[in-house]
Amino acid sequence: MIAYLSGAMENAKNEGSAWRNELTIWLREKLNHSAIDPVIETAKLVEKKESQNYRNWKISDPNKFKEFVRHAIDNDLNSVVNKSDYLICLWNQEVLAGGGTHGEVTMAYYHNKPVYLINQLEDIELSGWIMSCATEIFTDFNSMQKRLLEIYSKKV
Repeated sequence: MIAYLSGAMENAKNEGSAWRNELTIWLREKLNHSAIDPVIETAKLVEKKESQNYRNWKISDPNKFKEFVRHAIDNDLNSVVNKSDYLICLWNQEVLAGGGTHGEVTMAYYHNKPVYLINQLEDIELSGWIMSCATEIFTDFNSMQKRLLEIYSKKV
């Protein structure tokens, strides 16, 4: 099984790599699942496209920036739809200033992929759209991990 790790990147500290790294290890060790980490996938794309300064292009060369980000969008959505079995999403304040996580959650839902959402906002602040796309909603990683063990350890 393969989990796609969705959450803020553009407005998150270190693009949200810390929680993704920890969860990737947990998934491998506890469930024998692999993970698609969009932070790593974007870094590969940056290398491939020689686009190390792409964030600067947002102001200096918007068309070049959009072209690069469209490649990242295509990669991410392809991974959600065609390469993953389920999506784990960290939904927090940093997500609200971006757009990718919204799209990933929606695409996963639309393609009948389970969406396990860790909501760190007040319940009233959680979008009805995102809430309705989620298969299950948790307040922390521990409760989500416990539930994933219940669901997937039987399938290992």
